[in-house]
Amino acid sequence: MKTRLLSLLLVLTVGLFALSCGTDSTPTGPAPTAATPAPSALLDGITGGLIDGITRTVNGLLLSCSPLPYAKDVETIGPYGGTLQAGPHTLVIPPGALSAGVVITMDAPVGTARSVRLMPEGLQFNPGTRAVLSLSYQNCRSLLPIFRKKVAYTDNLLNILQLLPSIDLSGLKLVTAPLEHFSRYAVAY
Repeated sequence: MKTRLLSLLLVLTVGLFALSCGTDSTPTGPAPTAATPAPSALLDGITGGLIDGITRTVNGLLLSCSPLPYAKDVETIGPYGGTLQAGPHTLVIPPGALSAGVVITMDAPVGTARSVRLMPEGLQFNPGTRAVLSLSYQNCRSLLPIFRKKVAYTDNLLNILQLLPSIDLSGLKLVTAPLEHFSRYAVAY
């Protein structure tokens, strides 16, 4: 199962990398941008908080899940690329993304949001390359199953700053997106 999942992640990484090559990949840093509109119209009149599997944030909706144990992976990744895994979440850094070895930390904090922190914060990749983050949303409640899940770039309080172009593999309960920099990311609608 693990080999099959890693093979699938590799295929997704290559596909997302190919999609990202057609756009300007100049690193822009972790400057927040306007969030993509979320399906918040379904929640008119709700002012915030946890509502049956949905956490309303300032700019969108985070998926609410049963807490998992804390997980962390620390690796030195260099020009040949590499993979980190924290709990059910995976980060793939392709060859050529980094010019020299960098100590990279990926941790998955305990909480109702499926999120990871990637450090060193703000780390950017060489032009034309992006890391690919895959977040699991197993054991999550979803009142809005018709909406595809996305990877959200968030602040440390889990306020959504930007919804990233993502691939939702609902059968595997996995959402994947290419990253331009390190920060905190979570599963959102």
